[in-house]
Amino acid sequence: MQTLDILLEECERQHGHICPGQVLGARMALLGCRLLGIAEPRGADRKRLIVWVEIDRCMADAVSAVTGVRLGRRSLKFFDYGKVAATFLQTETRRAVRIVALDSARALADARYQGIEPKKERQMRAYREASEADLFKVEWVEVKYGALDEPGRPGRRVSCARCGEGINDGREIADPAGEPLCRPCAGDGYYKSIGL
Repeated sequence: MQTLDILLEECERQHGHICPGQVLGARMALLGCRLLGIAEPRGADRKRLIVWVEIDRCMADAVSAVTGVRLGRRSLKFFDYGKVAATFLQTETRRAVRIVALDSARALADARYQGIEPKKERQMRAYREASEADLFKVEWVEVKYGALDEPGRPGRRVSCARCGEGINDGREIADPAGEPLCRPCAGDGYYKSIGL
C-alpha cells in the first residue's frame, strides 16, 4: 500500500480538491484494507474487495480513490444513511469490517490545534496525525451479499410489468399478482413520473 501522502495526492486528483473528508476517507480505507489483509486494492487484490459507503460526500470519493472500488464495477455500493462510514468486505473470506468516523474527532481537532486557522486546517492536521482509535469506531459485521450483488455481468434481468423498463439483479418488487415492478412503479423510487 502506498503512503498516506501519495494516496492523498490521488484523492485530490480524482476529487478536485483536498479537504478533511478526503483525509478521513483515505485513513478509513487504509485501515479497512489493513484489517482485511488487502495489500494491493487497486492491483492484485482488486477482485477481493467490496466497499459500502454510507454518505455521498468527499469521504466516499477518497475511499474509492484509495481502494480502486467503483460503482460501475459493482465493487462500490452506496447506501445514503448520511453517516461518515464504510464497510469493507474481503470477498474470499466473507469477513467484513465497518468503520465509522467519530464525531469526537472534530472536537479533538479544535482541542489539539486551537491556534490554527481556519477550522479546515485544524481538522486536516488532526485527521492526518491522530490515532485510528481517536478517529474511528471499528466493528466486525456480517453483510447481506449474494450472487446478484457480485461484480460482473447481470445475473438476472426482468422487465417492469408497468413501465417496461429493464431491472437487473433482483432489484424488482413483486406486485400482489406476482408481476415484477421496478421500485418507482412500486412506489419506492426517488422520483415520480409526471409525464412528458
